[in-house]
Amino acid sequence: MKDLYKIFLKCGSVCTDTRALKPGQLFVALKGENFDGNAFVEKALEAGAAAAIASAPFADERVITVPDTLEALQRLAAYHRQQFRIPVIGLTGTNGKTTTKELIKAVLGAKYKVTATEGNLNNDIGVPLSVLKINADTQIAIIEMGASHPEDLKPLLSVAQPTHGLITNVGKAHLLGFGSFEGVKHAKGLLYDWLKAHDGIAFANADDPVLQEMLWDREMSRIPYGMEGVELLPTSASQPFVQLRFADGYVLKTHLVGAYNANNMLAALKIGWLFDVPEKDARAAIEAYIPSNNRSQLEKTAKNTLIVDAYNANPSSMAVALDNLALCEGRKAALLGDMRELGAESAAEHARIAATLDRFDIVYLVGEEFTKAAAGRYKCFATSQELAEYLKANPIEGCTVLVKGSRGIKMENVIASL
Repeated sequence: MKDLYKIFLKCGSVCTDTRALKPGQLFVALKGENFDGNAFVEKALEAGAAAAIASAPFADERVITVPDTLEALQRLAAYHRQQFRIPVIGLTGTNGKTTTKELIKAVLGAKYKVTATEGNLNNDIGVPLSVLKINADTQIAIIEMGASHPEDLKPLLSVAQPTHGLITNVGKAHLLGFGSFEGVKHAKGLLYDWLKAHDGIAFANADDPVLQEMLWDREMSRIPYGMEGVELLPTSASQPFVQLRFADGYVLKTHLVGAYNANNMLAALKIGWLFDVPEKDARAAIEAYIPSNNRSQLEKTAKNTLIVDAYNANPSSMAVALDNLALCEGRKAALLGDMRELGAESAAEHARIAATLDRFDIVYLVGEEFTKAAAGRYKCFATSQELAEYLKANPIEGCTVLVKGSRGIKMENVIASL
C-alpha cells in the first residue's frame, strides 16, 4: 500500500470516470454490473492520466494491477485518512443527511478549512473518493455515509475513521435491503458502535426517542441537541421559511422549508459550538445557506408556490413533508411519486400515506404502488412525464404544491408544468 500511496501522492487526486479525467490524475478502473473500467484504462492514459489501477493485465508500466480495484481504492483512502490527525465527522441517517452535512459545512466553514462529501457521494465508491480529497489544508472533514443493506456502513467507517458522528434519524427506508425497521436501526447504529470502540463522540437529537434508546443501550460519549429553549415560529404565505427563536431572543431566519429541518440546523449549531465557532458566525452561516438539488427548495412560479423535495422519498420523509404542507396557508396540492425499495412493506406504507391525503385540495399520484393504494380515490399516472403533460392541459394555479417521490420516479419532470 505504501508504494501505491506514493503514486497517489505524485498524482495528487484520483478519478474513476474518463469523462471527468484531468491530466496527471490517478485513474481507478472500477467494475460494476453494467461497466468495466478496465476497458477505459488505455483511453485514460491517452487523456493524460499519470497512472492507473486496474484488475486486468496491461503492458504499460504506468498500470498497477490489483485483484480488486474497489478494494484497492478503499484501502488507499483508509491509508490516506491515517495520515491526518484531524476531526472527522461521520454522518448517516434515514433522512436529511445531505442537507445536514451542508449546514455543518457552512457552520464549520465560518472558522475552519473544511473538506466535505460533495453532493451525495456517500456509498462504497463516494466515501473513499471524498476521503482522498482531504489535504494538508483540511482542518475538519465531514463524510456522509449512506446505507441500504445491514452491513453497508462497516467498510465506509473503516475508510472514514470518524472521530465524531451524527445519525440524523432512523426511519423506514430501503426496507427491501434492511428487512425491517430493526434492521435499519442496526445498520445506522454501526456508526455509534464505531465511535464507542474508538473513544469518539456522538451528537444526538435529544428529542428523538429512537436515537436516545440506541445511545442508552451503548453507554457512550454523546453531546445532545434539541428544541429545549428553542421556539419554532409559524410560517405563512409571505414567510414560508423555517424560523427559530432562541432563549436569548435571537430569531434565526433561513431559506429552508419544512419544520423537520429545525433538527438539522440545531445539529449544525451544536457541532459549531463544540468546535468553538462563534455563535453569531454559526447563525449567520445557516441564514446564508440556500438549498439546492431538489431538497427542501422553495420555488415561486407565475402560478404557484412549489416545495420541491423530489430528490428522494421514504415513508418517514414523506410523512413529515406532508405534515409540513398541511401547515401551509391557502390551497394545497400534493404531487407524489412512489417510494421505492420498501420490499414486503411497500403496499402497507403506500396505503398509510394515501390515507392521509384527504386534507389536501389537489392530489396527483405517480407510480404503480400509489395507484394501487389510491384505490380510485385520486388521479394517478404511470410516469411523472405523463403527469407533466396532464398539468400542461390542466394547470394548477394559486396553490402551495409539494413535489416529492423516490429518485427513480423523477418527479422533477413536473416542475416546468407548474
